[in-house]
Parts: sequence; structure tokens; C-alpha cells
Amino acid sequence: MTERGPLKLGFLMFPGFPMACLTQAIEPLRAANEITGRREFTWKLVSETMAPVRSSAEIGFEPDQTLQQVEGLDHLYLLSPPTADFADPRRSPARLRWLERTGVTLGAFSGGIFPLARAGLLQGRACSVHWCYEAAFKADFPQVEAREVTILREGRRITASGAGAVFDLMLRLIEERLGRDCMTEVACWFQHPFVRDADASQKVPVARASGTTDNLPTAIREAIRLFETHVEDPLRIPDVAAAVGLSGRHFERMFKRETGQSPLRYYHHLRLMKARQRVLYSGDSLREIAVSVGYLTSSPMIRHYTEIFGVSPRDERRLTKGLRAVPSQVEAAE
Repeated sequence: MTERGPLKLGFLMFPGFPMACLTQAIEPLRAANEITGRREFTWKLVSETMAPVRSSAEIGFEPDQTLQQVEGLDHLYLLSPPTADFADPRRSPARLRWLERTGVTLGAFSGGIFPLARAGLLQGRACSVHWCYEAAFKADFPQVEAREVTILREGRRITASGAGAVFDLMLRLIEERLGRDCMTEVACWFQHPFVRDADASQKVPVARASGTTDNLPTAIREAIRLFETHVEDPLRIPDVAAAVGLSGRHFERMFKRETGQSPLRYYHHLRLMKARQRVLYSGDSLREIAVSVGYLTSSPMIRHYTEIFGVSPRDERRLTKGLRAVPSQVEAAE
């Protein structure tokens, strides 16, 4: 019997949080407890109030305690959509900063990096940013280094980019506490195929193609990297071909063979996908968004956006806000 106490984790839930991230965190810890026959890990569901919190799957979760009541935790992870705001924007960030000063490891899963950054707890740090939130996060928090890795652990700050990454993170915590044999048994319980390295890059889909960027030839992968890093200041396709060491014609043929579309069309779609992230997950004006993806004015961006996505950016933003229009936790508690 071990003499040390259990590792105590808390999960701070915001309305609309990704339920998969919560279950992928708790289930491997539960399995580790069951395998060892000891409570090596304990966890609490936390919220800003004691009102039930509805997840992205429209399933409600009852908090065990409020953020203001939290004490004695070793880790606290924020789970939220990228648009989440604090119900109490004065006391809640202050409480998180106090917990950090008392030695609690703070982290965030998926969109939870947004409130963590809004609380000022990612200043001067790097974090793992899910590829589908990357453009919006970089626009809102240019002082935070956004990395494409699945998990990033920097001292007492831990971020994970999605539910699969959360499961891997929990396996790492199990390994550190209970050894590799226990970690492997937990992974096998869930038929988890492998444990990614801590610095593993995210899997990113190739736009409009049934594959991921890591499976592409080096030249095409490098071209896409150039496209990704020149969204605001678009490059000429012949210049990209030259940069990856291919003739213009060879580059066009190879790119279309690997992705199913021409380089120009791919680049155009990529820029509009970045615009869409900011339409959905930021409060930037359409003019600001257009400039950020290489348009001089918003009108052509709006036209192209509507052609590709079948809805105008204004309408999509309005529709998305309508879906999120649920009572706040404070209102629900009153």
C-alpha cells in the first residue's frame, strides 16, 4: 500500500465544453485506480456556480464544487469552447491566478486555452492550439506562442489540443505515477493503438482531400507550410514551386495528384478556412478578417466565402451565435 496521497485533479467546465475531452481524461484514471486497487487518482468537476453545465453534446453535468471553493488540488484543467467567457470576469480569473501562486498545475484542453489566456495565465508561454482554432487564437492572443503539437507541458502549465491528446496526456500521468506496465495495461483496456511522443505534431486534414498533411511528399508538405505561413500576404504559385525545387508544371501536376486540386485552388480554400475560424471564434470585423487572409477589402472575401461554404460570413456568425444562446450559469442559478 502506497503512503502517498492520490493525485487530485479538477476539471473546470464552461457551457458548451467538449464532453469527449472530459471523458477521455477521467476514464483512463478510473481504469488505473481499478487496476491497482487503489485510489491513485481523484477528480472533481468544477464550475463557476453550482448550476448544471451543458456540454457540446447537450448533456448536462453537475459540478462537485465551485471555482471559489476549490482547494487542495494538484492539477486544474479548463474545458470550454473557444468562445467561452467567464461568468464572473473579475473573481474567476483572480481565483485561477491565486491557485497558480499556491502551486496548482493549470492546464487546458481544446478551446480551454482561450479562457486560460484571457485570465493572463499564458503570458510569455507557449501552448498547444488545435488546428481548427489556430487562426482565431493567434488573432486574439498574438503574445502567446501557438504550437502545433498535440500536448505541451511547460512546468506547471499543460495544454492538449483535443480528446485523443487528452487521453495520451492521462496515460503519461499514469506512467509517471505508476510505471509503464500500468500505463500499457490502461491503454490496452481501451484498445488505444499507441502513445504519441510528447512533442508529436497534430494530424491536420488536407483541405478537400481524404488524407493528412504528414502523408504527403516532402515538396508538397513544404508548399502547404509556405501557404500556411503566408495567409495575410499571399505568395505567387510559381514562387512556391521554385521554393520547393520544382518546375511550375511539375509542381502543378504533383500537387493536384496528391491533393485532388490545383495549388491555387488549395491556397484559396486554405485562406478562406482561416477566415472561417475567425468568423466563428472571434469578434473581429469582416474587414479585419478579410485583411488577415490577404484581401484588400471585405466584399470579394464575402463573395468567395459564400461560394465555398454556402452561407455568408454574417449569416454563419449569426446562426452560430443563435445555437450558443443558452442561459448563462449565473442566470440559471438565480
